[in-house]
Amino acid sequence: MNLKEALQTRTLVGDGAMGTLLYSYGIDQCFEELNLSHAKEIINVHKAYIDAGADIIQTNTYGANYIKLSRYGLEDKVKEINTAAVRLARQAATENHYVTGTIGGIRGIKKQAVSLTEIKRSFREQLYCMLFEEVDGILMETFYDLDELMTVLQIARKETNLPIITQVSMHEPGVLQNGTSLTEALTTLETAGADVIGVNCRLGPYHMIQSLENVPLPSKAVLSAYPNASLPAYQDGRLVYKTKADYFKSSARALHKQGARLIGGCCGTTPEHIAAIADEVKGKTPIEHKDIPIQKAVPKTQLEAKNTKPHLHEIAAKRPSIIVELDPPKRLNTDRYLQGAKALKEAGVDSVTLADNSLASPRICNTAIASIIQQKYDINPLVHISCRDRNLIGLQSHLMGLHTLGITQVLAITGDPTKIGDFPGATSVYDLSSFDLIHYIKQLNEGISFSGKSLGMNTNFSVAAAFNPNVRNLNRAVGRLEKKIKYGADYFISQPVYSVKQLKEIYEATKHISAPIYIGIMPLISSRNAEFLHNEVPGITLSQEIRQRMENSSHDPGRAQSEGISIAKSLIDAAVELFNGIYLITPFLRYEITEELTHYIKKKTQQRKERTIVNGSPVI
Repeated sequence: MNLKEALQTRTLVGDGAMGTLLYSYGIDQCFEELNLSHAKEIINVHKAYIDAGADIIQTNTYGANYIKLSRYGLEDKVKEINTAAVRLARQAATENHYVTGTIGGIRGIKKQAVSLTEIKRSFREQLYCMLFEEVDGILMETFYDLDELMTVLQIARKETNLPIITQVSMHEPGVLQNGTSLTEALTTLETAGADVIGVNCRLGPYHMIQSLENVPLPSKAVLSAYPNASLPAYQDGRLVYKTKADYFKSSARALHKQGARLIGGCCGTTPEHIAAIADEVKGKTPIEHKDIPIQKAVPKTQLEAKNTKPHLHEIAAKRPSIIVELDPPKRLNTDRYLQGAKALKEAGVDSVTLADNSLASPRICNTAIASIIQQKYDINPLVHISCRDRNLIGLQSHLMGLHTLGITQVLAITGDPTKIGDFPGATSVYDLSSFDLIHYIKQLNEGISFSGKSLGMNTNFSVAAAFNPNVRNLNRAVGRLEKKIKYGADYFISQPVYSVKQLKEIYEATKHISAPIYIGIMPLISSRNAEFLHNEVPGITLSQEIRQRMENSSHDPGRAQSEGISIAKSLIDAAVELFNGIYLITPFLRYEITEELTHYIKKKTQQRKERTIVNGSPVI
């Protein structure tokens, strides 16, 4: 009887964790490489699970793909490692056992980190190794990203008629990390041709059973479940799982009741856990009927977020708009800062933007300052959010806090590395890139947390993204804009530009993009300031002409500042003819300069309005 036939007639028992058992033996390295260097230990693990009652054992190949093996310098050993893994499993198994070739998911919370093109190439290489060695089936497990799993499933389905087991993983019971319900995800996999659909990893038995309660019995495929032993504890630098085998016995009974026909174990499980599962469900007739509890719909009123002010991308799409960066102070006295914010509000700016510890140097929390100026002066703040300083937990918490404060304008950035700041030894987190952060903020706008569960309410963030035109290849930079739009960016804020010619080039390169672009204008205040920006600050380039003009006035601080303002005005003259958004960056809290430039922009945009009405239509 082949594996597909066996799954249709009885409940099968899978094996448990390979890595957990090897780790308990004191082995802490690339587990897949052990297929070559420690073959005996791998065979012993397989035999231990077979002796415990497993019907199916999986090859030690979860991370044996080009992408993951490259972390250890083993990317050229994909074929050798996978071939050895199948042969070792075959050596351990008898004719009454099945061997599945295991392929693990690659993407986690960072969807942008690895492209689907790279994943497909890596998957095919591993798949062909296993098919050549004639495995009994393919097990694709621990996929958090449904798009990735669907992509590789379609490849595998074209290449083989062997049974394919597909297992998703969830951060939260019942939903994938993008908010797709488990039921919907499994139905999608069944429709795409998976023979077994199920869940594994991350969750222990309790939450896995809870998740399957709402999943109906599939019409063609069969259900599987490979729970973790428990939630892990962290002791003496190690993750420890403490669930007892007796608990797994009762859990296996409950999983069988929910329709699972293939039950095994994931992280933390041992032969003892598998023996408990086998003792309870091995060989049992699968259930043929299951009652699904009625789900109560969440009232729509709970999902609506208030929006009392227009978003900046909406403003810039209709009329000229000015935003001003006024960085929070590095010291605790906020008097001058608040005076500046008030002056800028009275000058008529549409928003004050607040950097998130720019150049990796600590400042007063921009959320605290944003809340104060919003309440005190009715300013619409634009809060920068860097991926550098907060992990996933901190980022979501931070965004939920902004929503609670009624702050809806955010700029998603990766963030300057810590080594350039005041604390070069500090850790850069970078759980996400700016692309990922944009995507997950928009997911919050759908009322879905980073982990996929409901927030009970939609956020209402307008998401800005950074644009650096000061690069050798402007078309490549524009390509990044287009990619950020796909991830959900509503508009863009550019690095400072110091050339009229460059402004025209940017306009020509971006005129096909409908999302507004706020062009950065940062007035210079001295020759030293100009040289520092040009030579030491990433993303800023000054022309030789600008640098020379500042050098010519270097002997007189007042004249130097006036020259910097004059340069800024000449740039503004060109920018207001080409773009609806101007982004003024205040130098060293000298808000009077920005205030003057704000009035100048308003004057120039009014002149533009009066000048460019032709045949009843505005011309840009």
